[in-house]
Amino acid sequence: MRSSSRPAGKLSAREITVLALMGALIFAAKAALAGIPNININAVLIILTTIFFGWRALYAVGIYVMLEGLIFGFQIWWVSYVFIWPLLVVAAMAFRKNRSALIWAVIAAFWGLLFGPLMYIPYFCILGGWKGYFAMWIAGIPYDLTHAAGNFVLTLVLYPPLYRVMDRLLEKTGSQTRKGALPREDDRP
Repeated sequence: MRSSSRPAGKLSAREITVLALMGALIFAAKAALAGIPNININAVLIILTTIFFGWRALYAVGIYVMLEGLIFGFQIWWVSYVFIWPLLVVAAMAFRKNRSALIWAVIAAFWGLLFGPLMYIPYFCILGGWKGYFAMWIAGIPYDLTHAAGNFVLTLVLYPPLYRVMDRLLEKTGSQTRKGALPREDDRP
């Protein structure tokens, strides 16, 4: 008799599909808001994907990062995306059981502030070391502040309804991906 449980690390066809769609959704949502500098819902979507899928959220982030490179080119900025967005998954995993929209908004805002300094790490060699790095970072502070404010407001507003939508959709599809989500009675973001 075969066990119905899958070996660790194996994804079902449904999980592959959902994670690929989440990666594409993150990309599409960013593209939809591209006209507004540094305002996007990437952070809240990656946070929610991490809550529901745990470490498997890295697959969705990988899809998103690859789409960015395929559409906009694999340039030096893309190297930053390879580690910045997976680091958000790592950060979200540390708070995964939290359901407070305010706490997630603060985390997303902090991520917006941290994004600039992390983004310029690959530029360190190109810009002549610390001097060039700090010059680029300081010049980008207004954009980092915009990014932080946008992340805070969008996460505060969108986290509760998107959490409920993802929870219901995953439950309706009979997906096993709800493992990280809290039971329904504790689930009032």
